This record gives sequence, structure tokens and C-alpha cells, in this order.
Amino acid sequence: MAIGVDIEDIVRFKNKSEEFIQRIFTAVEIDYCQKFSKPESHYAARFCAKEAVIKALTALKITNVTYNEIEVFHNSDKCPQVKILKDLNRNLKFNLSLSHDRSKAIAFVTVEEQ
Repeated sequence: MAIGVDIEDIVRFKNKSEEFIQRIFTAVEIDYCQKFSKPESHYAARFCAKEAVIKALTALKITNVTYNEIEVFHNSDKCPQVKILKDLNRNLKFNLSLSHDRSKAIAFVTVEEQ
């Protein structure tokens, strides 16, 4: 098992350029975040998740995954989930926790090879 964690200031994600948003986030993530009056909180949490996933994957010697190849979404129970959008030829199981308050966002992830 490998773990990753990341924390970010939400203000860093306020008024980001469209180019930045498109480079980092998937269409599913953008649609989700834009539904909220303060999308920067949700972008920050998803960025934290992507950073945490990259840290955990690196511990498993997987270093060829970019930000926009990691997708954060919610399942039918509204629990955050991670999907890798490229074939890594490995069976990985992710567990993800996201949180944010007025100024900070954080994500914690575990990944296990099945």
C-alpha cells in the first residue's frame, strides 16, 4: 500500500486562467466545480487529490501519470473516487478523502495493488 497527502491554499485557485483549468482538470471535474458559487474550493480539493495520487503512485514506482490523466468524481453515494484515465497495466484500488474549509483544501489517498 502507498499513501499520499496534499494541502493547498484555496485562494491559489481563484480566477485561474482557462488554459490552466483545461491543462489540469478533466471535463467531468470542470463541470462539477463550476456548479458551485465558489468553484475554487472544489478545484483546490481536486488538485490536492491529484497531487496526493501522484505521490502515492510514485511510491509504487509509477511516474508517468499527468494531472489530467487523474480524474476525481463522486460515486452514487457521493463519495469521492479516483480514476486513472490511461492504462497502467496494473490493478490499482484507490481510497480518497477530500476536505476544505474557508482557506485550505486537503486530500488523502491510499492506493493498493490488487
